[in-house]
Amino acid sequence: MSSSSTELNPQRSTRPPSTTLLYPPSYNQSTTSLCSTNSNTPVPSRPASPLYTNDDETSSCSSESEENELESSSFLRSLHSRSLSLTEVPKWWTDGPARRRRRLSWYRLFRRYILPFIPKTPLTIIFALLCFAAFAISLTNFIIYLCNPDKQPLPWRGYCTLPDYSTEPPPTFLGAYASFPIQPPEQITPKSFPPDDLDSLSPAGVFVGVFSMDSGYERRSLIRDTYASHPRSRNGAGEGDGGVGTSRTVIRFIMGKPRKDLERKVQLEMDTYNDIIVLPIKENMNDGKTYAYLKWAATGAWVPPLYFDHFDKVPQNLSYVNLTTPAPMLAQHDPLHAHRDQLTGNPKPWVRPDFIIKADDDSFVMLAELEAHLRVQLHGSSLPRQYNYQPELVAPPATPETPSSPKLPNDDPMIFWGYLVKNRFMAGELYALSHSLVDWISKDPSARENVRGAEDQVTSKWVRWHPRSQDVRWVPERCWVYDHPKAGTVYSRGFLFPSEAQRVQQGILGDLDRWQRALNSAPFPSEPLNALDDYVDPFGPQGGTPPNWVLSSVATFQVRYSPPVQGFALNHSVEALIEGTELSKMKQRNVTLWDEAYSKREGRVKRYAGKRVGGTVVVHSIKKHMWFLETANALLEGDDYTEAELAQMAPPSDYSAHRQPKPLSRRHRSHLLPSPAYLT
Repeated sequence: MSSSSTELNPQRSTRPPSTTLLYPPSYNQSTTSLCSTNSNTPVPSRPASPLYTNDDETSSCSSESEENELESSSFLRSLHSRSLSLTEVPKWWTDGPARRRRRLSWYRLFRRYILPFIPKTPLTIIFALLCFAAFAISLTNFIIYLCNPDKQPLPWRGYCTLPDYSTEPPPTFLGAYASFPIQPPEQITPKSFPPDDLDSLSPAGVFVGVFSMDSGYERRSLIRDTYASHPRSRNGAGEGDGGVGTSRTVIRFIMGKPRKDLERKVQLEMDTYNDIIVLPIKENMNDGKTYAYLKWAATGAWVPPLYFDHFDKVPQNLSYVNLTTPAPMLAQHDPLHAHRDQLTGNPKPWVRPDFIIKADDDSFVMLAELEAHLRVQLHGSSLPRQYNYQPELVAPPATPETPSSPKLPNDDPMIFWGYLVKNRFMAGELYALSHSLVDWISKDPSARENVRGAEDQVTSKWVRWHPRSQDVRWVPERCWVYDHPKAGTVYSRGFLFPSEAQRVQQGILGDLDRWQRALNSAPFPSEPLNALDDYVDPFGPQGGTPPNWVLSSVATFQVRYSPPVQGFALNHSVEALIEGTELSKMKQRNVTLWDEAYSKREGRVKRYAGKRVGGTVVVHSIKKHMWFLETANALLEGDDYTEAELAQMAPPSDYSAHRQPKPLSRRHRSHLLPSPAYLT
């Protein structure tokens, strides 16, 4: 049997042993297999592929000897263990039943609990996509809520009613929403502005720096044509004061270096209007522009001098009163009296401003209102201290250039005026710093080394670093500074006038009186107040916000503005943006009712309660040019008396004589650059 198999498969007898396949040819070449029948058969240089052999045949050599050979070499054992076979079960499978069971268990779990919920039909796929979209929107809103610093509305009605009882720097232990941290007296006198002796006080010198950029030509043009030059912005309401109050108020646009492709355009604009200041820095918002501006303003800001001497009170002993410079080239929107002085041929030298203003170009500023508020503070004094705590000494970061004994003026006022945000800082839409503070900031090395961050918060930090920080007067104004009604922020509300503010004060005082009567008539103090649905204690360091004190007829917290009724005419839509008007409360789509509500509007004299100032100072967050024009129309335009008011004031025969003409448009006004004939 052995010989026959050899004859049928001659290559089987000539196949080299296993060792010759594993080792080089030079190793043990003379050794032949002891089991081969033809030991002298020559080995071909390239043997052919072995033929298929039947496993059932009996080999001429015992298999035990081959197995022993394989087992005798550790190299063969390791190679054998690594060999890949398509018929044998892998070792990792046979040796790892626990792993196989784990994989099978995960697969069973997937098939049982997850696979049935995977959508397979078009209807289920659409439903799954809708669910995923709803989840994504909910998650996005949740993240926005977490990142939004303003999580509750502000009691602006209380801001317009309750006076401020302290001007000291707000301590850090006050809560962010402690709007009224000081307990008021039993008899509350609501806010009232202006004081009766306002016109007897000398005007304040105000330098307004409006932050802009090289591409903001359209917004600068709107500012030049509206509040920078309009008589009702500079003179006030009613007959005004002839521009006396704002005779020392100038506006300049502040920007960094323009880009290469806009350099020529900006230079032409500078030569045309004479109202642009280019700082030697790269344009930025929160990387040192405010510090560069204040440093420049400490030595480069000038305002007109006092042109009149009939005032009863004039600040004395100011350290900068003798600093002057020749009158510069005037801008078209500079004060009327500065233009008159220029035409005399011998203009008076300009002087240092009492206040340096930083304003954004998305803010609308009523200049007469701003100057009146700052004038009162310039001639006023600090309010009594109310917080019973040891004053906090906020030290600036240590710098090697910090002077050991800073030289500070003794009589210069130190005033920080603006909208106080969360009892921490003055908002960046507009804040005022007295000259003394600006001069110190420009020279302090700690301020120079710490210029990055949100610029309004950084500026407030500098003020707290002042060596006499406890003497700085923090004057918050949170009633007449607010955001545009369409901005949709927590500070948004309708355009506010003094007449509506008086009605607001009556409502707030009514709430306080009702709560006090409920408290006095109860045997247990806490029971009646808890029974009142609208009661929230607003006073104290952790005071709350009564729900009635946040209501507005125009804006709603966290709700985008939409007109009360679609289809308003232009004059109706602007009137609907004014707080408390009939059109702002209109809910019916009826043109007849619209016209009737519009006819009941108040004239400017009634809206300002017969006073020159006392209304809105700043409207902020005006992101669109259309919003800017709406603000200008609401605050600057309109008749002093409406037709309905004139009809009540005079007999029908005299009606036409008392009718007020509409204000002239920009191209018909000659107050910007008066001619000699006009001056005479």
